[in-house]
Amino acid sequence: MRILFVCTGNVDRSKTAEEMLQNVEGLEVRSAGVSKAATVRLSKELTAWADKIFVMERKHQKAVLQLDPEARRKIVCLNIPDRFYYDQPELRRLLRDRLEQHLSL
Repeated sequence: MRILFVCTGNVDRSKTAEEMLQNVEGLEVRSAGVSKAATVRLSKELTAWADKIFVMERKHQKAVLQLDPEARRKIVCLNIPDRFYYDQPELRRLLRDRLEQHLSL
């Protein structure tokens, strides 16, 4: 399964999620941001590549849908606010808790 994580800048939340799952067997994982200054910028190629798109907030879901309306069925919003830093233990716990219901981890 190909998974794409999306946040604003692709620095903290989506990057942490990508790295948490990058060595899970059966998963291909990438991450991107919706900001023009994102480390890896969200693209239609990435949304088309993904089987499942996990966004951190509703505004990221809107950005994905604006770029690729056909991605609607792939999107899951994790509702993780932009108050965490990269690889923060609390962020990792929250990601694990929210992802458990969607993936076999």
